[in-house]
Amino acid sequence: MLEGIIRESTSKKAVKALRRDGYLIANIYGKGLENINAAFKENEYIRTVRNKDTLVFAVKVNGQELNVVAQEYESHPVTGKLLHVDLMVAQPNVVTHYMVPVEPQGEAIGLKNKGMVYVAKPRLKVKCSVENLPEKIVIDVTNMDVGDSKLIRDLPKYENVTFTDSDRVSVLSVIKAK
Repeated sequence: MLEGIIRESTSKKAVKALRRDGYLIANIYGKGLENINAAFKENEYIRTVRNKDTLVFAVKVNGQELNVVAQEYESHPVTGKLLHVDLMVAQPNVVTHYMVPVEPQGEAIGLKNKGMVYVAKPRLKVKCSVENLPEKIVIDVTNMDVGDSKLIRDLPKYENVTFTDSDRVSVLSVIKAK
């Protein structure tokens, strides 16, 4: 379980001092809950997120255990180092928005015709409760040739899960390689 600390000060000076000590700044929030300004050891956070099996993972802050979902993160534009992360508490039976990763599956016909699979939306915004949250959205690309694309309306339907993007938004396509 990922353990963090409570940040006493949210000033710029305090944040810089925490980052210098190897901490990642985080905000933990949820519907009807008070926001928690926290910090996690950066290496432990990255290790936990990389090795997790589900979108929901457990954190412990100030002796309180919470199941959270990473909603948004900020990274340095040049180095790519993580600077800040927003974690939303996964509350049971509360319908809210989540970002779910898209995973193409299979080998497209267009790959033999000098094409490549381009994922335009690596994460899709869905509205559901945490019990119905899919781990990933798997899209079969085996019958796709160069110029073909999959829109949100072409995706498989999940029970009690609503896609919030327009149904004519392209998720992935097979494009001609340059």
